[in-house]
Amino acid sequence: MRLSLLALASVALAARPFLDEPDTGIEEQLGEIVANGTLAPLKSLVGLPDFQWSARQFMNASSYTYYRNGAAGEWSYRNNLEVFMRFKLRPRVLKDVTKIQDSIPTTILGHNFSAPFFIAPCARGGYAHPDGEVNFVKGAAAGDILYMASLYSSRSMDDITAAKGNSSQVLFQQVYLTENMTETQQLFRKIEAAGSKAIVLTVDGPGTGIRHRAARFGVGSANIDLNLLTWEKYHTLSNMTSLPIIPKGIQTVDDAREAVANGVKAIYLSNHGGRQLDGAPSSLEVALEIHQNEPDIFKQVEVYADGGVRYGSDVLKLLSLGVRAVGVGRPYMFSNIYGEEGVKRVTEMLKFELINDAANGGIGDLKKIGPEWVDWRALNGWYS
Repeated sequence: MRLSLLALASVALAARPFLDEPDTGIEEQLGEIVANGTLAPLKSLVGLPDFQWSARQFMNASSYTYYRNGAAGEWSYRNNLEVFMRFKLRPRVLKDVTKIQDSIPTTILGHNFSAPFFIAPCARGGYAHPDGEVNFVKGAAAGDILYMASLYSSRSMDDITAAKGNSSQVLFQQVYLTENMTETQQLFRKIEAAGSKAIVLTVDGPGTGIRHRAARFGVGSANIDLNLLTWEKYHTLSNMTSLPIIPKGIQTVDDAREAVANGVKAIYLSNHGGRQLDGAPSSLEVALEIHQNEPDIFKQVEVYADGGVRYGSDVLKLLSLGVRAVGVGRPYMFSNIYGEEGVKRVTEMLKFELINDAANGGIGDLKKIGPEWVDWRALNGWYS
């Protein structure tokens, strides 16, 4: 009986129409404006999904596809977006929420930021705007949030460093493994000299991602080698730098446990935006698995997570499980068609939603949010 119910739930999910960009009336309001290649006015956008809609109209097909694509049949990409609504909220009422905004600031590895979300590492910012990642640095400074720069940025590490709002602006640097340890040492020294405060090591891509959509447009991964990355090598890398190395791409409680056992200061839950292994779980599902099986991990190390975040309530669900800070990737990449102002606008929107969704859910202090705020029973399928 249980198997039959799960099978029915799977069929229902597969049949459910997928709304990559939810229908909130943007086409009716702005469709005529963008029809002739004009960029939709920034002030007319009201939510993070609007930036993807606007970018789809404005960017050339290959550049847009590079940001949009997922692995294989893109089921993990779809799940990243849909999983948040699979778990319903349990809003409380008649609570004092008038000071919720005072609890929004957080720390990430001891560094102070104005909100518990950050710009996740994404490559090729120049596909949306000639200033590329410079806009992310400046936008992050304006919003007082963290930016994790990608190793495969369109702009050089020197350009990114030079764009910092001031010498105290905190940036983290994402890297991929290289088999050439001499080159790795040189890279680490360059990252240290640039003033980055942490190295984010992507660990979920030992092989190339199977990206059918990207392959059609010639923007798939060029890496066809299999890379060796073990905890032994992680320790070798850690001994090559004074900076903390954060493994990005943790997708099971088992690997979270191993990370803690190997002395990491933080872990980053991610399935590479659904771009690496189709069928990989969303970070929300991984966070839930950790909470159910090894909740102390959230107290032992800082936990970050990304993937499919489009609304303030998405951030709140991850925070409720114990995640410290939430990465936002594609909305910022798409917002870059507007340059620095677009990046700033995403941050403003998400802060506004975070504060008001928390208030409407009866949360008076974000630091006290807990798993009881969400109904986590819907582990399979959709509840009507």
